[in-house]
Amino acid sequence: MVGKYDIEVYNNKVHYFLSVKRNITILQGNSATGKTELIRLIQEHEANGRSSGITLKCAVKCVVLTSVDWELRLSAMKNQIVFIDETVDFLHSIRFAQIVKGSDNYFVIVSRDDLGYLPYSVDEIYGLRNNTETQKYRQYNRTYNEMYRLYNFEVTKNVHPDVMSLLR
Repeated sequence: MVGKYDIEVYNNKVHYFLSVKRNITILQGNSATGKTELIRLIQEHEANGRSSGITLKCAVKCVVLTSVDWELRLSAMKNQIVFIDETVDFLHSIRFAQIVKGSDNYFVIVSRDDLGYLPYSVDEIYGLRNNTETQKYRQYNRTYNEMYRLYNFEVTKNVHPDVMSLLR
């Protein structure tokens, strides 16, 4: 997959807006910001469709990958956006990283841990904020959640390091 994909997920209580543009997007943040609820809504929509009361709008299929038969399920997925919660047991494995590197799917991973085996960009690490943290949607009863970039780096000149190291 190539390009940017907008994702909108909502029910009568919460509303999420996300955009993904690289193969790996990381969602981090404090507890109770809606990360796990987002995964739950997508999983519920995947299982029950419209009868779940959840609306999911995206140009490609969005799925949740759990620990149950993860490798078999992932090998069958093509051109999808795969959501993964930090509670899965395979997330820190070398095998998972190998499969992701060779995949044509996009991955949205909810994790506060370092994912050292995965090659993701610092530009694609986001948090979630809702209308209790911003004035944007304060007049509505529904909780609106949107992504925001956690790290903003602006390079103002050419950087040519003498030494690079990996910190673990």
